[in-house]
Amino acid sequence: MNMKSSLLPFTLVGFILLFACHSANEKKYSGWQVYGGNKENNHYSSLKQIDTSNVSGLRVAWVYHTGDSDQMTQIQVNPVIIENTLYGVSPKLKLFALDAASGKEKWVFNPADSSGGKGKGYFSMNVCRGVAYYTNGKEDQRIFYSVASRLYCIDALTGRPIPSFGNQGFIDLHQDLGRDVSDLYVSSTTPGMIYKDLIIIGTRVAEEAAAAPGHIRAYDVHTGKLRWIFHTIPQPGEFGYDSWENKEAYKHIGGANAWSGFSLDEEKGILFAPIGSASYDFYGGKRLGNDLFANSVLALDAATGKLIWHFQTVHHDVWDRDLPAAPALVTINKDGKKMEAIAQPTKSGFVFLFERTTGKPIYPIEEKPVPTETELLGEKLSPTQPWPSLPKPFVRQSVNESDLNRLVPDSSYEDIKKRLSSYKTGFIFNPPSKEGTIIFPGFDGGAEWGGAAFDPGTGLLYVNASEMPWVLSMVDIKKQSVKEETNLEAGQRLYIDNCMSCHGPQRQGSGNYPSLIGVEKKYNEEQFAQLLVTGRRMMPALNRLSHSEKKAIASFILDEKDKQKEKYIATAKPEDEWYNMPYSSTGYNKFLTKEDYPAVMPPWGTLNAIDLNSGQLVWKDTLGDYPELKAKGIHSGTENYGGPSVTAGGLIFIAATSDAKIRAFGKRTGALLWEADLPAAGFATPSIYESGGKQFVVIACGGGKLHKPSGDAYVAFALP
Repeated sequence: MNMKSSLLPFTLVGFILLFACHSANEKKYSGWQVYGGNKENNHYSSLKQIDTSNVSGLRVAWVYHTGDSDQMTQIQVNPVIIENTLYGVSPKLKLFALDAASGKEKWVFNPADSSGGKGKGYFSMNVCRGVAYYTNGKEDQRIFYSVASRLYCIDALTGRPIPSFGNQGFIDLHQDLGRDVSDLYVSSTTPGMIYKDLIIIGTRVAEEAAAAPGHIRAYDVHTGKLRWIFHTIPQPGEFGYDSWENKEAYKHIGGANAWSGFSLDEEKGILFAPIGSASYDFYGGKRLGNDLFANSVLALDAATGKLIWHFQTVHHDVWDRDLPAAPALVTINKDGKKMEAIAQPTKSGFVFLFERTTGKPIYPIEEKPVPTETELLGEKLSPTQPWPSLPKPFVRQSVNESDLNRLVPDSSYEDIKKRLSSYKTGFIFNPPSKEGTIIFPGFDGGAEWGGAAFDPGTGLLYVNASEMPWVLSMVDIKKQSVKEETNLEAGQRLYIDNCMSCHGPQRQGSGNYPSLIGVEKKYNEEQFAQLLVTGRRMMPALNRLSHSEKKAIASFILDEKDKQKEKYIATAKPEDEWYNMPYSSTGYNKFLTKEDYPAVMPPWGTLNAIDLNSGQLVWKDTLGDYPELKAKGIHSGTENYGGPSVTAGGLIFIAATSDAKIRAFGKRTGALLWEADLPAAGFATPSIYESGGKQFVVIACGGGKLHKPSGDAYVAFALP
């Protein structure tokens, strides 16, 4: 199924802008010193040694193996290149520096050997997507990156922690949040943003009821001292506080976090932050109201953290529709007028366009009525949701019988048809339900954390997307019985409360969360207890659980027959009323055929080009292939993680797909011009740079998602 099409011709205005911007962009975008290419987060490179005429000649220039991949490890890193040195992070969170021309290792920093880490033997394996670089323009050069709850400050030249920063080279991100969250999960997925002498940090927090708040913080790059904080969950007297009906919510509710990074208008001093949903993801009965600033794009004064403007893209989110990536800073030509704007892609397939300094929508945004009737007691949904008039959605947003997968045998088709008839479907904002609600394009996009690329010369935005239907099913949580429990009984109950929403009711795993069946072969009791304390990658820490609760869960999951019979000793906790939800989901369950294909017809993954000057889709192509379908001439696309990068040489480079390839498309037409096999799936965004007079494209090949093998390689391509 080939989706490739050219929908609109380039405008004369587009070509004029191309030539006008050419010389300025040549220097401004020639490096890759920031996650996402530059602080504008446009994934754009002005390098053009590699172009449409010679891209087919690309060859592997060097490969660097980190040597520390493991089962289900990942590398989602978009590396930065500073003065011919490439900085990246390994699957087990080692920071390294390479010669950018040869891939030869310069130094490695292992956080397990750092102060406070040696001898522990285990720490939280959070996902890390890159690093932030600071320099005073002289000898002071620093790399900031996160491991577990620590933000490290590393000497960029030597690879050693800088002891004058925080506590001998790091600060603990549990601190400075205004309440005690020491037992809750706090880490940083995406690198912070450097503004003058500040490192501005967002965090990843748990998505369950017990979650830390996602306040944005700015620290002094030299000392690690807090300089400002913006409360993403407003406190009394702050704007947005009245959007929460329960006036005590700010003391207990978490989430609303900037987990996917920032973009920055450095000249104007404006920081742009995409904010995630409030906790708990799928039931909002304890956070009634619109829940500002959850699901909002924020414009903040980068020097002070003061709010300039905001726009909430989803009111009272109960579908996990976080803003998945920082907006791209763009300049467009609308009605003959040059406008500075931001383009915010979403999981739902919308692109919201706002004037950069005022937040005024570039195209009208309508508040459309949506269903509010729900069977979940205590829930109260927003009666409307914002709907941009342009650009139109770049993915499908609902599933009906006519959308179902016809590529499978009749028996399989009848099965998905029957299952669909039992679900709520047909509209993107259908409420969560006990019978099951179709979430489409999916919990993981639409757009995801890879973000979009923008070509400043043509005004085209490039965004890749997944179109995978998921099923959100809610179940009642039974209150603890007054009768005495065994560890097995308590462990089963605590599993439902704390683990089922990710690992499924039968411990079978769901989405990107693994099965726990047979986990007793991998962990002993001590290792499992440590895992609950630290968390690992997608799993948040559960350190708030009491010793008796951890023991009970371990007895159930590790199938410890002797301990399961022991009496469970409950521990009362005064804050439990906020964390005890009446409902939970049964996990992140994809709607699949018996053959494990998505239950809808292709495309399942696409690359899209949108003309922001007009709001129109220019072209769309499938992204990725299932080999067995490709052999039949069916180009289906695959789910994808990681974003595109665009160049002045007329190319879009993207990996992201489950078929472990990197590709180059012509940016004007979407024609596939080159592809190469990778040692593992490249679930990351390519970096494009020049070293020694040669242009390189480098991609991290970590695999580990979508049931694909893990890898440990960074692969760089160049012309011979």
